[in-house]
Formats: sequence, C-alpha cells, structure tokens
Amino acid sequence: MHILFLTDNFPPETNAPASRTFEHARQWVREGHRVTIVTCAPNFPRGRVYEGYRNRLWQRETNDGIDVVRVWSFISANEGFALRILDFVSFMAAAMVAGLFVRKPDIVVATSPQFFTLIAGNWIRFWRRIPWVLELRDIWPESIKAVGAMKQSAIIRFLERVEMGLYRRADRIVVVARSFADILAARGIDPRKIDIVTNGVDLSRFLPRRSDDLRRRLGWSGRFVVGYIGTHGMAHALETILDAAEQMEADGRTPDVLLAFIGDGARKDALRQEAERRGLSNVQFLPSVPKEEVAEHWGALDATVVHLRATDLFRSVIPSKIFEAMAMGVPILMGVEGEARDIVLDARAGLAFAPESAQGLADAIRALRADPALRRDMSARAVSAAPRFDRHNLAREFLDIMKRMVRA
Repeated sequence: MHILFLTDNFPPETNAPASRTFEHARQWVREGHRVTIVTCAPNFPRGRVYEGYRNRLWQRETNDGIDVVRVWSFISANEGFALRILDFVSFMAAAMVAGLFVRKPDIVVATSPQFFTLIAGNWIRFWRRIPWVLELRDIWPESIKAVGAMKQSAIIRFLERVEMGLYRRADRIVVVARSFADILAARGIDPRKIDIVTNGVDLSRFLPRRSDDLRRRLGWSGRFVVGYIGTHGMAHALETILDAAEQMEADGRTPDVLLAFIGDGARKDALRQEAERRGLSNVQFLPSVPKEEVAEHWGALDATVVHLRATDLFRSVIPSKIFEAMAMGVPILMGVEGEARDIVLDARAGLAFAPESAQGLADAIRALRADPALRRDMSARAVSAAPRFDRHNLAREFLDIMKRMVRA
C-alpha cells in the first residue's frame, strides 16, 4: 500500500504533530508499506527555516525509509492571525499540486491542527479517486477563539461551515481523543466513520533514566526542578507558571525549587522578559532541543507541568507530552481538565490543579517536593501505565484502518 500523507509539521521539527506523523510513518514503512510525506521546509515555531534547509518549490529527501517531499510555503512565526492564515493557505495550495504528482498513492491522509491541510486532502481525494482519512488533532477554528486570537465573526462562521463540510466529505475520520469523537457526533457527524487512535510514546526511546550529567551542566544539582517542555504558545497560558514561581519565591519556604522552561514558541520572548521584569531567580529558560536530546532533558526533571488555558474546548485535548513523561517516570503536575487529567489521575502518575491557578500549581509543587515517597510511587505507576500508549501498537491500529479502506 502507498500512503500519501499531508502535514505541515515534520522532523526535524519536534512538536507533537511532527513526532506522531514520523513515528507512525516509520512503523508503516517497517510493516512493508510505502509512505510519501508532503510537507514544507521545517520552521516551527519561530517561523524561520532550519539550518541546512531552504524554502524551495520542490525538494525530496528520505528519512528512515519515508519519502519526504518538501514544498514552498509562505513562512510566518506562530503569531498574527493574517500572516498565519497566509502561511496555512500557501501550504494548502502547494500540497494540492504536489499531491497530484506523487506516483500512484492508494490512500491519502491529511492531518490538522490547521484545517487548510484538510482541504488539500479533500482535493486530492477528488482528483485521484482514492480514499481520504481526515486525522483530527485539534478542533479548528474553535481553538483560535479559545486562545483569544480571533472572536466570533463572519470569517469564523464561514470557516466553521467549511470545517463541517470537510468532516462530512472525509471517508474516515481518525481522532486523537474520545472527547473529539463525542464532539463530532454531537455536531451531526456519523460516529460509525470515526476511529480513535490516541497519541502515544515511542517506548524504545523514552525509558526511565536520571540525567545527572545534564543536571550538573545546567547547575541543577541540589535543586528540585519542575520543568515545562514544549511549545510556548497562546494556548498554554504559561504566565501561570511565572505567577506560581513568584508566589514561591515570595514565601521563601522552598528556596531549592527551580521552574525550567524548555522549548520555543510565540510567547517565549515575552515570558522571558516578564520573568526578568519581576526579578525571578527561581526561573530558567532553555532553548528547544533536538528530538534525540528530549529524553535526556526529561530525565533531568523531578516533575513536569502540563498546562492549557481554562476553556471548555481544552477539556477535550490530550497533550501528547503526558505520555513521554509517564514513560520516563516523571511525576506530572496536571493543569488540564477533562480526558487528559483522567488519564494521569487514573494512572496515579501525578497531581492535578485547576488551569490558570497559580496558587494551585504552587501548592502541588510544594506537596510533591515535601514527599519523596509519593514521588517514587507516582514515578513507578507512570512507568507501569505507559505501555498502554505504545506508539508502535497505535501505528498498527491506524494502519489497519487504512487497509480496510483500501480493500473496500
């Protein structure tokens, strides 16, 4: 089977969509199938093309047996609604053309979070007369309202009508959370054409470890380090972590606690400047690290924060980083409600606090810091629960869905 996959994020980018697509595609190739990825020059989240790449009309490479076609797109940082839309639309147009020149695909998969890629998938389905899988990683455009990037308007209403049309035209919809399936069913989409393939973790790469050498290099020896790893965007409301750091520094009860921000994104510079303005000495900012170094940084943490804004929409989101943290045995401080919180609490892999509650986060950090036995228990239980989210098995579930569609 030849799988044509459209995505605007792919390694060397390290965000969740890039990792999921790469790890699935690599497994499909190992199962004996051909995979062609149509993507753009790597640039997320800064909106700058990575060193060693150029933003060309067409370029090809091979990554772990995966055929990768990179097309030109207008590149913009992850900020500014108009520029981001231009970025999305340009990739959509380029993917539409590129998808017509890929030789003999049997099926096309187009993935969100930005749904303009889904329009390209529908276009290729029509012209190539092949089945189309819509992979839904985010409820968009609802999510841009949730982060305050744009309010309800005629434009949003138009995009929502396009969104519903795409759901109806897709031959199959694969969602990453049960709550997404429930939302689509409530909006009138036939639940019989919806499958759930959750996010997961590559257990061959993410294993329990203690990165003592890295801790020494970073000056973390003797500190209780709580880290946030990932994109620093509008959806994450990371000012909450700064507020908690300020509270903890003011009360002076836990002088050894350090809050570390690891990653990049549209809000990174503003967060760093705000920490400097407040004079916080218990906060440290580190750059994004290559994919092969992420596990080492997980191993340097005593706990991790997973956080999203306090909106109803984000109750349906399951951040993929929780599975990496669980596999590494890192206790999770969970500032996301809904299905994601249930996964963490059911596994007894962390503590929950209300989203955007700095006091709740500070109290959770203090509780975890004061109880080494609790940390050890959470770590062990997290590692025990992680195999339920083995990415290899999840990739096979996705592959079985596509096989059935091609045979039909």
